[in-house]
Amino acid sequence: MTLLSRTRELLDQAVGATGDPRLVRARHRLDEPLRVAIAGKLKAGKSTLLNALIGEGVAPTDAGECTRLVTWYADGPGYMAMCHLRDGRAEDRPFVRRDGALRIDLGHPIDDVDRLTVRVPSARLRRHTLIDTPGIESLSTEVSARASTVHGGADAVVYLLRHLHGGDVRFLETFQGGVGTPVNVVGVLSRADEIGGCRLDAMTAAARVAARYTSDERLRRLCPVVVPVAGLLGAAGATLREDEYRALAQVAALPMDDIVELLLTADRFAAIDDRRRLLGRLGLFGVRLSARLIREGEVTDAAGLATALTSHSGISSLRAVLATHIEGRADVLKARTALAALDDCLPPGSPLIAAAERIRAGAHEFVELRLLHDLRSGRLGVADDRRGELDLLLGGAGGSPRDRLGLPSSAPPEEIADAARAAQARWQRLAEHPLSSRDVRAAARAAARTCEGILAG
Repeated sequence: MTLLSRTRELLDQAVGATGDPRLVRARHRLDEPLRVAIAGKLKAGKSTLLNALIGEGVAPTDAGECTRLVTWYADGPGYMAMCHLRDGRAEDRPFVRRDGALRIDLGHPIDDVDRLTVRVPSARLRRHTLIDTPGIESLSTEVSARASTVHGGADAVVYLLRHLHGGDVRFLETFQGGVGTPVNVVGVLSRADEIGGCRLDAMTAAARVAARYTSDERLRRLCPVVVPVAGLLGAAGATLREDEYRALAQVAALPMDDIVELLLTADRFAAIDDRRRLLGRLGLFGVRLSARLIREGEVTDAAGLATALTSHSGISSLRAVLATHIEGRADVLKARTALAALDDCLPPGSPLIAAAERIRAGAHEFVELRLLHDLRSGRLGVADDRRGELDLLLGGAGGSPRDRLGLPSSAPPEEIADAARAAQARWQRLAEHPLSSRDVRAAARAAARTCEGILAG
């Protein structure tokens, strides 16, 4: 019986015994897509990133009242907006599409609204529901309140950083205080094109900054991977129009001296209204990059430019990280959230609470998560020459056998099996070594068990 099926069975028992609507919702949640929250400071680019991930302009990026609310974006048969009120009611609300986003008529004072749900026909949203959160504007009680919203609604978090502040670390520590662990947090170095002054090598500079953040020990134990993303570029790549391509082609056709002068600053380029709108869509980096790609003949139409912008934005890398680090752990993340709901809803001493603890203690997936957390936080004293291998084997870079064994994607099954047998023997020897500490022996036994699972699969 799988971890998810055991958790589902336990929740069925709890629902039958209590009828608690919170447990009913937790049970339904096991059969729904993962919930991934997008969080960060005010103006970090959360809504722009969400639009880029969905591949469609749906989330408003201005400072309207809807951006002050938590909004869930989920797959649906058609476009729909629902307003969830604090008194428990839910209402379908009218909306219009304006400036590339859905504008929703709340119909109620914003203080009476708990959250919004927007349904969008989207293959990407079938894999995970995205939760757009308001900006974190203070570091005291408001942060705790917003963090609690993330804890209760999300299985994982994409956290947007610009410059690493103590407030970012404190928020991530608050998230770890809920059901979070580092393996369900992905960091994004947002508005990455601005880090290098919007120069053509800006994304290369951003990649160096992201690598520096990833190597920071305090941040790594809270957020093990940081991906540089230019959200505007990603969103523009998904929604670029023919008239925008033509406007960019006109710029690229100018004499080089005129192009350099025109693109020297954002103010110079935006002196004309049409160009101001283009600048708002792509940013200065996106305009400079587009002009170069068109002028040098690397792209010759709107479709080609859209593909190039997406490639340079980093959004594809982020999607790959989400697929590896979050979607690849969907079952264990959903099971952990469901078991946390049992803890919240049932009294201490309940036999069902004891059964939940047995699942946590016995499920190898949870053992791997705990060990990975201890390894990255420095609480597990494994020798440096084994730390990287153990991180991979526990799923630190993805849950597939090739990811766990550090093999290329083209590795055939025979090579996977040979590598798994060799790793199993190494970790079994360490588990049996008389000088190994108790914690290291436990970790080595878990690593050997992981290898057994790979061989069995």
